[in-house]
Order: sequence, then structure tokens, then C-alpha cells
Amino acid sequence: MQQTDDMEVPILNDLNNNSSKLKSLAQGRDGFKNQQKDSEGSMESPNLEFEYGDTDGLTAELSELYSYTEEPEFSLNRDYFEEDFRNHAKGRRWVELSTEEQRAYIMRLLDALEVTDRDKRLKVARAILYLAQGVFDECDTETDVLHWSRHNVFLLYDMGIFTALLELLSMEIDNNQACSSAVRKPAISLADSTELRVLLSIMYLIVETIRVEMEDDRPEWRTAREAFKTELGSPLYNSEPFALLLFTMVTKFCSMSAPHFPMKKVLLLLWKTLLFTLGGFEDVQEMKVGVRARLSLPPLPEDSIKVVRSMRAASPPASAMELIEQQQQQKRGRRSRRSAFVDSLEGDSPFARKQPLVKQDSLDTYNERDPFKNDDARDEEDDGDDVDSGIEGEVDPLDRDVIIQPTPLPLLPRPPSERVSFPKGLPWAPKVREKDIEHFLEASRNKFIGFTLGNDTETLVGLPRPIHESVKTLKQHKYISIAEVQIKREEELQQCPMTMGEEHVQETPAEALYVGMLPSLSQYVIALLKLLLAAAPTSKAKTDSINILADVLPEEMPITVLQSMKLGIDVNRHKEIIVKAISALLLLLLKHFKLNHIYQFEYVSQHLVFANCIPLILKFFNQNIMSYISAKNSICVLDFPHCAVHEMPELTAESLEAGDSNQFCWRNLFSCINLLRILNKLTKWKHSRTMMLVVFKSAPILKRALKVKQAMMQLYVLKLLKIQTKYLGRQWRKSNMKTMSAIYQKVRHRLNDDWAYGNDIDARPWDFQAEECALRESIEKFNTRRYDRNQNSEFAPVDNCLQSVLGQRVELPEDFHYSYEMWLEREVFSQPVQWEGLLQPSDPVAGHGGQGAHGCGGKMVHLD
Repeated sequence: MQQTDDMEVPILNDLNNNSSKLKSLAQGRDGFKNQQKDSEGSMESPNLEFEYGDTDGLTAELSELYSYTEEPEFSLNRDYFEEDFRNHAKGRRWVELSTEEQRAYIMRLLDALEVTDRDKRLKVARAILYLAQGVFDECDTETDVLHWSRHNVFLLYDMGIFTALLELLSMEIDNNQACSSAVRKPAISLADSTELRVLLSIMYLIVETIRVEMEDDRPEWRTAREAFKTELGSPLYNSEPFALLLFTMVTKFCSMSAPHFPMKKVLLLLWKTLLFTLGGFEDVQEMKVGVRARLSLPPLPEDSIKVVRSMRAASPPASAMELIEQQQQQKRGRRSRRSAFVDSLEGDSPFARKQPLVKQDSLDTYNERDPFKNDDARDEEDDGDDVDSGIEGEVDPLDRDVIIQPTPLPLLPRPPSERVSFPKGLPWAPKVREKDIEHFLEASRNKFIGFTLGNDTETLVGLPRPIHESVKTLKQHKYISIAEVQIKREEELQQCPMTMGEEHVQETPAEALYVGMLPSLSQYVIALLKLLLAAAPTSKAKTDSINILADVLPEEMPITVLQSMKLGIDVNRHKEIIVKAISALLLLLLKHFKLNHIYQFEYVSQHLVFANCIPLILKFFNQNIMSYISAKNSICVLDFPHCAVHEMPELTAESLEAGDSNQFCWRNLFSCINLLRILNKLTKWKHSRTMMLVVFKSAPILKRALKVKQAMMQLYVLKLLKIQTKYLGRQWRKSNMKTMSAIYQKVRHRLNDDWAYGNDIDARPWDFQAEECALRESIEKFNTRRYDRNQNSEFAPVDNCLQSVLGQRVELPEDFHYSYEMWLEREVFSQPVQWEGLLQPSDPVAGHGGQGAHGCGGKMVHLD
């Protein structure tokens, strides 16, 4: 008995330590704001001044609609407008007309759109495009162009131009002659998609301009915005939302049946249509709060958007050259402690000089209170610059006592007020799932009692006091997600369809979109990933790959070096914009479907995984990501509306090479963050997909992406590293302690997730097919129950009354009475029927034969 008590003492001590760790971890976020203030100005180089949002600025989004090759068409649009407008206005300008006169002219253009002559129709469409572009020839500044563009767009929408354009777009999509001629052409250029580009440009300008809210919008404009938003999201166009028409264009292009479609414009219009109808990321957050309130769930512990925006980037990991230099420093540091001590007294020690790559991490300093930290005043600034470096350079912890030499006699002690500020809190509140509490109690009961109680999380009889405290801490931070409630509700509907009754499905824009996408969802996903692969900078041109440059290549290829440089920049910019649109589009779909119903999200996610989205994104990041983010594939003087207002300066090779003066390319950084967020959503809580990251050796690829000093991008990279850390082995964790510290500081904690040590590595075999098939089965049950119209037939009441059945009206084809007599002769009079068979008992075996029921004709089988 004494021996048992002695054994329980260290166990209880260990439990007390664990429970106190849980409490400290749970309370650690309270000082996050203080940590931010203390570490202000501690970065070696400035962060990227990037503010993540739904889109870039309005001017940038409008300029990306046009390729530089299309620049000559601006003057063409103006000429067609002025040619027609001159006859109508009699010497006056558009900006001088009253609103009623402008309406009358737009009505005239609307009537002219209905002519059968294709060339005349194109001229009218170009005139409308010039109006939507802001009648730039009558404006002096870019601000004036944007003002008149906004005024004209609301006017065009009010006059019904968008509906007319939609009909013309449908005609162009179904134009088999244009498709067949494009298929036969060896090289496709801008000229093959002229009509489509003009129509899509007008529609994009209408959608994007109305979508963006301004403070000085008129009340009628606000009303028009809500009406247009409802119109686009409702199945009003051929009984399906407008976005589905654009999805059809994408699949048609990728199937090579319409290679002349201008894909960049289609994808931009599709993205902005979904962004307008579904809502942006802040709208998703607001809807999430509303859904949680409706389901009686506790409010969110914090606003994730605000937390991410308040985070600061960590220092990038060391480069290969820096690591080589660091190893050389380590070798030099392996001198005897006595000689090092003498050198430090004489001021000649290499450790008394600047050592940016071998300083200890702030987290390690906080935990260990290293007494040997160099307090020399000459190093004070260096220490301050590296307080929360997190992932600066990875140093073997076993060599730290060699690298960081003691300085027994500091020359100038640091004042107490200027000491290093240690991390005081974490940015995120910890979360615990119900399943995590169940697993914790199951393990505790097995250890102390010897049996389990299933899913019971209330009974704590027989468990030690520290376990009670641990469970209390876990329950304080229990988080019930909307997905868990939806899954539980779906299980109840599957098990008790009669008791639960019919589910009330709220008709949201996301629901209408999912219903429309459901029959061809896999085709849409594969088409988008094909385009993403073709536009990725790491992709090599193949003969069988799709040509995404149809709407950027001119009819005549460049003949001078300057023209070639300009086209090269245009092509790279074109690809970057396609990647931006697809990444934002996929992320938007995943976020809205996850909020609408978890199985809608899982269905899209599974199609993405089966279409090799995970290796595709990793391939995208397997490049010099810093070069991609700082790429300068833009020519400012050619961007709209600058090029339409100002005189064109002479372009030189030097001016093209210089590019813009921005520190980074907004769209490329935006695309990288979106792709990382998609990868996070695909792999979260999915063991088999996490193992795919390990198998594809994603850790070094992701770690290189940490070089980008942008907090949001680093956060999602660290999340992806965290979920696979336990599978990367002890040596990787040991040599990447700075990365581990950054994960601890920046990523949300799950209180009983042993991510950092890997002591509880899941022993289950990695069976990708089994996990995905189980998930697929649940998805198919959900889709069948909710969207299959014939699935409730077995539960429908059966009418057994002969008179009632015979009295029902049966809908017959219109031409049935013409062949009624023939049908009677063939099916009734010419068939011998033995009525006596009905009076005899039926033979269950013979009843399935050709004659059935003792010689009765085959026509009697349907009477049983």
C-alpha cells in the first residue's frame, strides 16, 4: 500500500504541473497588447506595408481589366461614340447634357443594340463601353474619369443595359461558327475575341462600380445596388444565377471547344460577381456572428480579422549564405572557455562584436532567464532588434552554450528600464473541442480507474483533483463550431427522417449558387485548377496545355526589342491577374459554403483535393517567392485611366525595366495569402491530407515562404507547419527551434494538442482512401437527402382505393389521341389474357417468369 502511495505522488505532481500549464496557456493571451507595445521597433528591416482586403483599390482593379495590348482600342471606343453622338447632341458634350437628355441617348443606343448587323452592333457596344469608361476625352483628371464613369454606370444599369448585354453575351457563347473557326486557327489573337471582350468589359465595369460603396452615393444609387445584388444572386437568368453562365464559359474554354474566350475578363467578372452577391470576408464574419446567435452558440472569442491585422511580422529565416557563415562562427566559437574569457577582457573576442545570427530566441530567454546574455552596450541595439524575431536563424540548441559566451565583467550594464521585454501574452484565445475533452477523460479514466464511460464528460468520480482542474480549464475554453452543430443536425435528419420532418433550408445566395453548381461542380473545379496551373510562374509550357494568352497576344507579333519587352511584361501581368482572380474566387467559395453548410464546403474541398490542388499550390510556392512578390510587371503610364487622360510619354527599355516604385506587388502578395488560406482549409482536421503535406515535403517549401515579412502570410505558413510538425521528426524540430517559437507565439493553441513534441503520434495507418470515402459517403447522403427530388418517394403515402386511383387525371402527350386506337390494338386487344389466373394463388417463383401468375400474360405483372 505504501508503495502505491509513493508511486502516485510523482503522478499527482505531474498532473498539478500539467493543469497549471493549461491555465497559464489559457491566460497567456491577456498581455498580447503589451507585447506589441514592448516589441515596437524591434524589426531589423521594415515590414511590407500591405493591408489585406477583399480587393485592391478601385483604380487598380479597373486597370487590371485591360491588357496593355488593348490600349489602342480606347481611342477606337471614343471615335465610335463621338461619331454617333455628334448627330444627336449638335455640338454639345456629354457632360453638358441634362440627366433626361442622357437617358434619351442611352435609350437610343439600347434600341441600336438589337440590330442584326454584327458590325453595327459592335460599334454601338463600343460607344456604350466609352460611356462606362467615363467619357475620358472630356475629363482633365483621373478623378473626373472615375466620377463620370460612376455616374454613367448607374445610368446604364437603370436603363436596362445589363440585361441587353446578357442576351448578347449568351448569343456570343452559343456562336458555333466563331468557336469552330477559332479551333481551326493555329494562333489565336485579340482579334478573335473582340465582341466578347467589349461585352465583358462593360459588364465588369457595371458590376465593379456598383459593388463598391462610396460615402457620397445618392439614395437611389444605394437602392439600385441592393436591387442589382439580389438580381445577380437570384436564378433569374435562364433559371440560374449569372455566375453559372460564367462558369460555363470557363469549362467550355478548358475543354478546347472555345479557345478564343477572353479568360482573364471572364474570371475577373466571375470573381467580382461572387464577391458582390455572396459578400466579402468581413461580410462572412458578420454572417458567422449572426448564425452563431441564431443557433444559440456562445459568441466568438475574438474578431479574427482584427487580430490578424494587429499582428507583426517576424524576421525571415536565415539564407544559405548566412547559415554557412553561422557554421564558421560556431567553429571559431569552439575555443577553450579560458581563451574566450581572456579575449573578452581585452575586447578582441568575436563574441563582443555584432552576432545577428546566433542570438538566442526571446522565448528561450523568457523560459530560461539566460544569465549569460551579453549586456554590452555595443550590442544593446542588436538585442533590441531581435526581441521577437521568432524565425530568424535556426541554431542548434546544443551549441548555444558555445555560441553565446559568458561575459563575467560587463563593460556597461543595461539600465533596468531598458531590459529586453519578454513575451507577455498570446494573440489568440485557446480553443478546445468537445471531442478533445472526451479523449482527455478517456485517457485519464483508463489510467486511474481502468474503464471508460463513453462520451460522458460530466462524471469525474475517482479521478484525482488535478484532473478535475484540467477538465474545468478545458471546459472554460470549449468552442462549439457551426460545423459541429450542422453535422449533428444532419445525423439526426438521416436517422429519423419521419420524426424530424422536412428541413427548412434558408434561400441564401450561397445556397442558390450551390444548387446551380451541384450537377457540374467537378468540371468547374477542374477547369479552374487547369487555368491556375497554366498561369503559375513555375509551370512549363507544354503542347497540350491550354492557351490562356488569347486575349493578350496582338495580331502582329513585336518586331523591336522595346515591343518585345512590353509584350513580355504584359504576358506576365496577365498571368498574375489570372492567379489573383482564381485564388480569390476559390477562397470565397470555400468560406461561404462552409458557413452555409459544412458538407457543401467538404464537397468542394474533396473535388479540389482529388484534382491535385494540394501539390499544385506547393508547386506554386516552390519558387523564389520573394522575387514573385516584388515583381514589377506593370507599366504605370499604360494603366487605365492614366493612359486615357495624360499624354503618352516615350517608352524606353530603361523605363520598362525600372517598373514602379512600390516595395511589393499587391496582387501577387494577395494571391500568395489566398493560396495559403485555401491550403489551410483543405488540410485542417484532415489526417490524410496533412500526411500529403509531409509526403510532398512541403516543410522546406513553406519555410522559404517565411522570408516574406508580412504577418498574415507568415501566420498561414506557420499554421501549415504546425499541423505537420509532429510528423517531421525530432531532428527537424531540434534544428528549427526559432520556427517552433514563432508557431507558439502566433498560432492559436489547442490546449491538449501535443503538436510540439510528437509524443502522441497517431498510430493509425495513413489510409487516404478510407478517410476520404467515409467523408464522401456523408456528403452523398447529404446531397441526396436535400437536393434529390425523388428521394422521398418511398415515404410518400400510398393510395389503395381503386376508385380514387382510377379517378386521377393523368397528363398525356398532346399527340396521344392520334395513336390511341393503334395503342389499344397493340397493347390490349392483340394480347391474350387469361383472367382465371387472377383467381388462383400466385406462385412467388413463377410470378417472375415470362408468363407469370399461372399462364397469365406479361401484361398482368404490373397489377400485382
